[in-house]
Amino acid sequence: MITGTTRLYAIIGDPIAHVRTPTSFNERFATLGIDAICVPIQIPADRFDAGLHGLKAMPNLDGFIVTAPHKASVIPFCDEIEPGAKLVGAVNTVRRDPDGRYIGTMLDGRGFVQGLKAEGRDPRGQSIFICGAGGVASAISFALAEAGIARITLRDRTLARAESLAARIAAAYPACKVGVGDAPAGHDIALNATPVGLQAEDPLPFEIGELSPGMLVAEVLMKPPTTALLVAAAEAGHPIHQGRHMLDHQLGLMFDFLKIEQHRAS
Repeated sequence: MITGTTRLYAIIGDPIAHVRTPTSFNERFATLGIDAICVPIQIPADRFDAGLHGLKAMPNLDGFIVTAPHKASVIPFCDEIEPGAKLVGAVNTVRRDPDGRYIGTMLDGRGFVQGLKAEGRDPRGQSIFICGAGGVASAISFALAEAGIARITLRDRTLARAESLAARIAAAYPACKVGVGDAPAGHDIALNATPVGLQAEDPLPFEIGELSPGMLVAEVLMKPPTTALLVAAAEAGHPIHQGRHMLDHQLGLMFDFLKIEQHRAS
């Protein structure tokens, strides 16, 4: 039951209708007996500053999750950024501390790596082709490099963005071979880390015919649970990895960072 004492959490993005976070959070709140609710809030990019100032004016909003296209834009609104998020250059979870300060972190990559491991796909010593070089691709790339992946190849429609990300990963993790290229073939995993696939009319982010036999095809998109890319990959005989695994394995990390357990009913 929502009352005057219910604590608020949110997820912000544009678009927002596809997100699973409110459902996952609210189910967990109910299970744990926590007096809180998570709601989706759509903030267009051209009204981002006004939207963030509005959120920060709400003292009963204890934190929010950030999705595309705001993961980099939210950084200036945080009073402190954790080191991993600084490295990535993006934030996906923001906590409001009791003193009113806003602390940002990035958990996408850690959730993705944990999701792979839970499905029996330890990335250590593996190679991955990543389509995209934005916030989520950056987070996943750094987390994979930290987890011991041997090789990362990036492809992005903006070549300079892919090259910049590759250089940053290589500087932070010299043991990881990082490059920019168009060919997914020859890798163990091919990942779509772009919004391509959210709309029914979207093309595939990469062609299934570009893949080597047996490559795992992975997504970050969570709606639909099995995207057109994953359907096509499965039909071609490739193992697939849904985007939900990344969120499912982030939930505990998000609850810990947001310090949500303090609102458990006594």
